[in-house]
Amino acid sequence: MKPFGSIHALLMATEILHTVFSTDLPLSNPRRGKVRDMYSLPPDADGPRVLMVATDRVSAFDVVMPTPIPGKGCLLTAISAGWFDWLRTQRIIEDHVLSLNVPSIPGTPVSDLAALEGRIMCCRAVKIIPIECVARGYLAGSGWSEYKRDQTVCGIPLPAGLRQGDRLPKPIFTPATKAESGHDENISFKQACQAIGEPLASRLRDVTLRLYASANAHAAKKGVILADTKFEFGFALDADGNPTDRLLLADEVLTPDSSRYWPADTWNPGQEQVSYDKQFLREYLLQLEKSGQWDRTPPGPELPAEVVEGTLARYREAAQRLFSTEAL
Repeated sequence: MKPFGSIHALLMATEILHTVFSTDLPLSNPRRGKVRDMYSLPPDADGPRVLMVATDRVSAFDVVMPTPIPGKGCLLTAISAGWFDWLRTQRIIEDHVLSLNVPSIPGTPVSDLAALEGRIMCCRAVKIIPIECVARGYLAGSGWSEYKRDQTVCGIPLPAGLRQGDRLPKPIFTPATKAESGHDENISFKQACQAIGEPLASRLRDVTLRLYASANAHAAKKGVILADTKFEFGFALDADGNPTDRLLLADEVLTPDSSRYWPADTWNPGQEQVSYDKQFLREYLLQLEKSGQWDRTPPGPELPAEVVEGTLARYREAAQRLFSTEAL
């Protein structure tokens, strides 16, 4: 498949912003996730297809905020496209992306189609495996919380004396349940084997750690630490809509929504790290929680302009550092 094009070209769609909080396209089987809207597209010769639209919604603590982050969906799509493009050169696993071009959708106004530019992926339909495949190379987030309590992460014993933000002796695979709503839950590898079978769980673990190692090495060359990330996988569907044995990397990949990125030049174990992910937003929400203004339940609070702008700036900085030699 031909490359998707430069990250800078893809991000041109954010110069004239169309803020998209939600979509209502005249396509079948609409589904709405925390950030992405999904629809079924007419099948091609190889089988069913889906349209993924990255909106400007943002979620934290599994709650969608009522305030959009203008242009965030375009940044997420551009970062995902850049990584999919690069990972294809590594030949680790196939992915589900077919095109980044806005398809013809009869009955949709031209203005609505223009708003989709830069924020869609046309993809091969897959049967998603109900396990979040998480790779951790550094001690942070829920892993740090568990380590302080039990000196383990997802049941994996770790050496004593590690600090918040420390590099792990080697990257680890820490699966999680894939919740339809509410919080995903960290599970052990044994539990993952019980859920999907040991052969598939072992295959996902090996592929996940290979993807993480390759991506972390690429990020390091750009002065960025990929502390942890999560992947989703699925089996491609055949022309009749039945799952095949063709395993594909699916959903988004290696965006600040699904990964923890730190600038390497400010990495300082023993404290919370400067990050390019949603930690900036989470810290604001934690202040609201501490003052009794929010309790992590829907609806989320309206976000002030400085939080919106700060969040977008961090996503843009991640894209610039990882993929572009030009200012974005």
